[in-house]
Amino acid sequence: MNDKRRTQLRASRRVLQTERDRLERVRDEEDEARDNMPENMEGSDRYERSEECSEAIDNAIDAIDEAIEAIEEAL
Repeated sequence: MNDKRRTQLRASRRVLQTERDRLERVRDEEDEARDNMPENMEGSDRYERSEECSEAIDNAIDAIDEAIEAIEEAL
C-alpha cells in the first residue's frame, strides 16, 4: 500500500473514532436521562424505548470498533 492510501485510511480511522466518541456521548446522555426517570416510569413505553435506543447505539459503537480494527489491520 502506498503512502497516499495509508494517509486516507488514517483519516478514515480518525473520522470513525470521532463519530464513535459522539455516539458514546449520546448514549451516555440517554442512559442518564433514563436513570433520572421517576420509578413509576420504569417499564413504561418511554423507558423501554430509551433502553432500546441505548442498545442500538451500543451496536453502532461495536460496528465502528470493528471497522477501526479492520483499518488498523490494513495499515
